[in-house]
Amino acid sequence: MSEKTPLLHYRLTSSDSPPTRVESTHSGCKDKGVRKLGVVFGVVVPTLLSMFSVLVFLRIGFVVGQAGLYQSIAMFLVAYFIVTLTVLSICAISTNGALDTGGAYYMISRALGPEFGGSIGIMFFFANVCGSALYVLGLVEAIMSTFGIPEEAVAGPHQVLPSGYWWSLLYGTALLFLCFIVCLVGTHIYAKAIFIIVIIVAAVLATIFINFFIARPIVVVLPNSSGLNSSSMSTANYTGFQLHTLEGNLMPNYTVDYSTGATMTFTTVFAVMFNGCTGIMAGSNMSGDLKNPSYSIPRGTLAAVLTTFITYNLLSLLAAWSCDRHLLQKDYSFLGDINIWPPLVTIGIYSSAMSAAMSNLIGASRVLYALSKDGLFGGVLALAKKTSLSGNPWASVLASWLLVQVVLFAGKLNTIASIVTIFFLLVYAAVNLACLALEWASAPNFRPSFRCFTWHTCALGILGCLVMMFLINAIHAFASIAFMLLLLMLIHYLGPISNWGYISQALIFHQVRKYLLMLDARKDHVKFWRPQLLLMVANPRSCTNLMTFINDLKKSGLLVLGHVKLGLLDGLPFDPLPSCYDLWLSLVDHLNIKAFVNLTLSDSVRHGVQSLLFITGFGGMRPNTLVLGFYDDCTPQDELKGQILLSAGHDLDAASPNTAPREPWSPFFPYVRCAEELKDLPDHEYVSVIADAVKMGKNVILARYFNQFNRVEVLEPGIKIGRYRGMNGPFVDVWPLNLLQPDSLGYVDTCSLFLLQLACVLKESRAWSQARLRLFLCVESDRSLKGKEEEAKKLGVMLKELRISAQVQMVEWDQVVALHWQRRREGCNLVESAQNVERRERPDEECQEDGFQTFPNNDDLLTDEYICAVNELIRRHALPQPAVRFLYLPRPPADTSRYRAYLHQVDVLSRDLGPTLLIHGVTPVVTTVL
Repeated sequence: MSEKTPLLHYRLTSSDSPPTRVESTHSGCKDKGVRKLGVVFGVVVPTLLSMFSVLVFLRIGFVVGQAGLYQSIAMFLVAYFIVTLTVLSICAISTNGALDTGGAYYMISRALGPEFGGSIGIMFFFANVCGSALYVLGLVEAIMSTFGIPEEAVAGPHQVLPSGYWWSLLYGTALLFLCFIVCLVGTHIYAKAIFIIVIIVAAVLATIFINFFIARPIVVVLPNSSGLNSSSMSTANYTGFQLHTLEGNLMPNYTVDYSTGATMTFTTVFAVMFNGCTGIMAGSNMSGDLKNPSYSIPRGTLAAVLTTFITYNLLSLLAAWSCDRHLLQKDYSFLGDINIWPPLVTIGIYSSAMSAAMSNLIGASRVLYALSKDGLFGGVLALAKKTSLSGNPWASVLASWLLVQVVLFAGKLNTIASIVTIFFLLVYAAVNLACLALEWASAPNFRPSFRCFTWHTCALGILGCLVMMFLINAIHAFASIAFMLLLLMLIHYLGPISNWGYISQALIFHQVRKYLLMLDARKDHVKFWRPQLLLMVANPRSCTNLMTFINDLKKSGLLVLGHVKLGLLDGLPFDPLPSCYDLWLSLVDHLNIKAFVNLTLSDSVRHGVQSLLFITGFGGMRPNTLVLGFYDDCTPQDELKGQILLSAGHDLDAASPNTAPREPWSPFFPYVRCAEELKDLPDHEYVSVIADAVKMGKNVILARYFNQFNRVEVLEPGIKIGRYRGMNGPFVDVWPLNLLQPDSLGYVDTCSLFLLQLACVLKESRAWSQARLRLFLCVESDRSLKGKEEEAKKLGVMLKELRISAQVQMVEWDQVVALHWQRRREGCNLVESAQNVERRERPDEECQEDGFQTFPNNDDLLTDEYICAVNELIRRHALPQPAVRFLYLPRPPADTSRYRAYLHQVDVLSRDLGPTLLIHGVTPVVTTVL
């Protein structure tokens, strides 16, 4: 018995052929890159050949024989529903702008960004490489089945080709080399080749349809599935159009597949059938050669999908109506047995397999060329950019051919065939995701002329592709997704920054805008208060330690880095701020802090800070606290000297990349000022900034000595316990009393509660979770022990109600207070001699002047001796040394002439205390109510 027409293994995947012609990069050959393909030969023909593949010749009988006509039609409906959803997304993206070489890779990368596009592009490239090898090996098996010399049986007259692994490899190499020559010459030769192939396939399909109506009932000898040495022979019937034959093929009858020995189920048959429904991107990947891609791709792809759907269903109906179940299940090549000229079907099988191998090879080369041109992998793919004078990427074709040749050495590729199909499905899912993201982002520039889609179709397309991936092979599906995520991370961390636009930014903008509108400032409540900080930075070189600390202090709040550049637009040729933003954002990335940047141009620092306080933020996200560095005579230290900017790989002392070629050399940020240089901000203006913030209802924090703050030494658990750390973590000291106004001994005012809240927020941040709060309670030594205990108990109850865990320490400060009262009595006696009798009769009341309390005019009463004593008191109760201190900052005086004295008092109070925050709170921030 002669061998039957060979069977290509049912796991062979269909191909996506993107035979696009790349625009020539040669300056003198621009006229050779003219697009000249239309709808039919540019889209319909490649898509038809890719979707038909070998399923139409070898697997229609398999599907109907196992699943029955009803379930076969249901399978096609489900499969084409999934495919059509993806086609709608392809049409939408392709009609939203000009497409370049790369097909699916170009669509995904320009929509989802380089990470997604690069990872999907690599997977698409490998899928095409392996797909080309699969079809070449499948064609070799088909040829050897018909013309190869059998190893143990008697050879027929037409079986003349030697068989064996090395012979099969030689035949495969020869066929692949033929495909390579066609692809190397150019797409015009490929177009002529597929024109011939499509004529052959169309002729074969026409004879198949005609033969169903003219062929008489015959008995077909089935392939020998019992072994080569077996003399048994089985037959089946081709009955022609008979009603009882149709009735017998309506319902499913899953059996053992004679070619693989595996028992078939609905999912396995569906997976086999679905392989013939893919290949939908062959036309869209021709975008580089189409005259009008926006016109051709939607019409051509939809026409090809509709044609294949009708063809498959008609063939299924005709096969179920004319062939008995045994013939459909045991002979996958029955179309050749019942044909008027059996070799014609064999020619169709060879032609479709050759076309699929060629399509995958040229598709792989185009994707590789597009990846190399985009430079996502640096110099690794540099050689693949080489093109001929006509624009053909011969280097990419050569590399793809070599890789396919390497895969051919594996011989049988059934083990990886399913993952190739899964790779294609993952690409389809990514196209749907790109369309979904563009639709959700509501970007004004996304307005495709093809409108027959919604976000629902995109989401269903993604779901359908993912379900199909896991139906075909769950293990390979997981492996392909993991491989894609690995590539995505590699490109994210190692790839260059692109200028394609990132869909993630558009989506974030869309969602943030929506939620900002919902964040109504009128609905703010104290129990949901959180710090929203505006940190003013004069020169980031001298305050990186402060920026990292304030980043911890904000916890889940808002942090904005503000900077005032002195100058006016009237004297400048252009706005200097936009070129500075990238440098500041790079610094934010380098310090690994979560902060926004807001810069302004002003004639003075005070006016600049006012502008930032007025305009920074949106809706309910506006700074409620101003953070300033302390105004003292310390020489700034360069904390960025010698550091490398991680995000860009630049030395922070090297020339800024934003510096124009003709401009003088400048570092990323100006160097810190020398001790002899004058400050841009006078001391009077500095206090005015504080007073302005208080008037605007903003809390104020002054940060001092944070050039001494070493975050690693303080927080890292691996650091040996030192001066900052106790057994359980660093100490944070809180002095909630206004030490510059000892008259008021109350701890429960807005400012002191604000100090406690900020200290608690710092402790609740992840980095400071092991910190220990120390709260210092100032008492008089002559008070009874019971009185001291009651005071401590009262404070403890308040801390318990506020849910703040702190260690309370008693501090006796009689000697310090005595200095103040002694000076106060002297001051009041001087006042009495100049005031009326009524004033002298109230010696115990606070001295007042023009309606202001004593403290604003208290410069003469608060001597340096007293303030130094307070400073010494704080330092005396600082063992172990705290990591940071929180001190009460008095309100600036109403009399502007006393600003310099106010700043001097605060300076003496906080001198040599190490990292210190002087805090003035004006808003309620704590509550005991649930």
